[in-house]
Amino acid sequence: MKTNQFTLKRAYTFKGKGLHTGRLVTMEVAPAPENHGIKFKRVDLGEDAVIDACVDFVTTTARGTTLEKGDIKISTLEHLMATLYALGVDNALVSIDSQEVPILDGSALPYADKTFITIRNVPYTELQVLDVNSQPRKIYTLKEKIVYKDEKSGSEIIVMPDDHFSAEVMIDFNSKVLGNQYSRYTKDTDFVKEIAPCRTFVFFHELEPLFKNNLIKGGDLDNAIVIVEHPVEQSELDRLAEIFKTDSLKRAPEGYLNHLQLRYQNECARHKLLDLIGDFSLAGFRFNAKVIAYKSGHGINTKVAKLIRESAVELI
Repeated sequence: MKTNQFTLKRAYTFKGKGLHTGRLVTMEVAPAPENHGIKFKRVDLGEDAVIDACVDFVTTTARGTTLEKGDIKISTLEHLMATLYALGVDNALVSIDSQEVPILDGSALPYADKTFITIRNVPYTELQVLDVNSQPRKIYTLKEKIVYKDEKSGSEIIVMPDDHFSAEVMIDFNSKVLGNQYSRYTKDTDFVKEIAPCRTFVFFHELEPLFKNNLIKGGDLDNAIVIVEHPVEQSELDRLAEIFKTDSLKRAPEGYLNHLQLRYQNECARHKLLDLIGDFSLAGFRFNAKVIAYKSGHGINTKVAKLIRESAVELI
């Protein structure tokens, strides 16, 4: 049965800093007409600075997905894109006054929560913030199975034709703290409660190199899970605290900084699932498939999304 396209009933504004640039940004997510899709508008660059949320414009995937077209650049958009996809928004205009989408608390929950704050306990299929567009939603399917493997990293994604969209993610960082983790998304998953709250994560030994490479300037313990695999001298923690201009750091016995409380035992796998949904939405259309991902990341996600965009066919 055909379903009409959906947009938002009104605009929502978000303010925060970019994870990598550290710049304060204001972003508005507004309704858009049928067949508009999701587009980003750089209001700081002028009225015509608009780019489609499409994998064709992906340039870099280091610690986040970046789109570029000429002077227009949008980065770290995957959490917002996952929210729009999972909650059924087909058409929206995202106006932003800088290049990077705000990281907020490192998850997609602020987007889902603020957009649906007045009806938090209502199933999102009944959400009144969604407005029905007049045109039917196009659904695509795959002509054949896609298998993509990165021999260097060991990452692999398999995408198989199915009658609805689902995804399974397995992560393995050879970490005693994380262990091997698994997460699954289906049409019955409550995205707002089960996936959106799961935060981005980083290993302690990656922090200083990332900072020196001009990344994570907006990172702090309020927007990321920091995993400490091995005991660390307090002097080293103090030195990093000074670099990141934060209060003193402590390693909790569980292997996380500052007695962090996980929202789910497999929160990191759930966050990888969140990233995958956001990256796959850049195919530019909804498609029915079963996705199995092992050690996925933005690089392999967007490469497979491009293959899907090139090979999928519309369901009649």
